[in-house]
Amino acid sequence: MTVFSAAALPALLRLDAAACLGMGLALVVAAGPLSGLTALPAALLTGAGLALFPCAALMWLAAGRLPGLAALVVAGNVGWVLASLAALALVPANGLGVALALVQAAVVAGLAWAEGKALAARRVAAAAP
Repeated sequence: MTVFSAAALPALLRLDAAACLGMGLALVVAAGPLSGLTALPAALLTGAGLALFPCAALMWLAAGRLPGLAALVVAGNVGWVLASLAALALVPANGLGVALALVQAAVVAGLAWAEGKALAARRVAAAAP
């Protein structure tokens, strides 16, 4: 089994859900200190963290009971990457803030890519006789 097999999709979605939950908790709990380190507004960090909780729930559901939601997860991840880059263009941040935004965007982009590949493999497997 390769990373991009149809069978890998649930594991990728669960990994994504866990990452969202962890990042969401970190952003909400440590918004103040992170704001001081990154020069990103604490309200932005808190809001982003809070937004990640329903995303994590959606990913968990897509990994289990509602696999039809996987395409929505991939699209949402692409949207998150674009929003992260837009936030950098609109909100001042120091070097650490830029690095944080770019690293998390790269991780999310990587997950979206892997999930998209696994989703495509699932569709091919479903279409096979």
